Amino acid sequence: MIRIDPSEVSTGKLHGMMLGAIGPRPIAFASTIDEAGNPNLSPFSFFNVFSANPPILIFSPARRVRDNSTKHTLENSIATKEVVINIVNYDIVQQMSLSSTEYPDGVNEFDKAGLTMLPSEKIKSFRVAEAPVQFECKVNEIVSLGSEGGAGNLVICEVLLMHVKKDILDSDGKIDQHKIDQVARMGGNWYTRANMGMFEVPKPLSTIGIGIDALPDNVKNSTVFTGNDLGKLGNVERIPANIEVQDFVNNNSDIKDKIQDANLIEIHKFAQQYLDMDDINTAWNILAAIQ
Repeated sequence: MIRIDPSEVSTGKLHGMMLGAIGPRPIAFASTIDEAGNPNLSPFSFFNVFSANPPILIFSPARRVRDNSTKHTLENSIATKEVVINIVNYDIVQQMSLSSTEYPDGVNEFDKAGLTMLPSEKIKSFRVAEAPVQFECKVNEIVSLGSEGGAGNLVICEVLLMHVKKDILDSDGKIDQHKIDQVARMGGNWYTRANMGMFEVPKPLSTIGIGIDALPDNVKNSTVFTGNDLGKLGNVERIPANIEVQDFVNNNSDIKDKIQDANLIEIHKFAQQYLDMDDINTAWNILAAIQ
């Protein structure tokens, strides 16, 4: 591995390496107004949610590396103590990118990007009408992390009102992660489209999984199973009992035939096929049948 000591490299190089390593990063499409009421719109990928009670979002408009200047979003947040954070989906990613152009003070990025200004209900800053979710926020605090180029400024926002488009909801009224179609920032010019690469990882059981350390030695030390495979196998409350395994095998003749004369590696590869399909029960019954 290479070693990078922040004190020994330029801020620009460190910035690029950090952003290349830490991602995907959600995007805060921040809408503000200045004291004269002029709108401003700009994206920031130093962003996340940090609390639900109170509802807190934090984003960070960093000082420019090249000349140590600050961005209009930060200046407006300081002056007006309010901001709308809009969520970016794939439908508006190109317009979002265009809005990041450093237009002169007073230029309306809504117009430049072809996005629609939608009046907010509790604050003066406008929402992006095309965004699937919009958060009207008051700025509780701004924490400066430094005075040199590249230093961040944590804009701590409290959500006053959240707007969600109905067409991204599922039948239970929750946000459908496929329908919202979010994009996130990577390093350089790269982005990622969340719903094109989504996969589910069930949360650990509320009753506590057995853990990888409790797996049979031949499973734990397998040359076939990956760490992810072992994680799935360890996230069960218990290993199937002998009588359950016998019933399973006797009721699944194709599996019984497959494992009857197979060696350990072949059986592990067979079980892995079911792990890849997240059928943990079948995988465990295959493995338990040879214990």
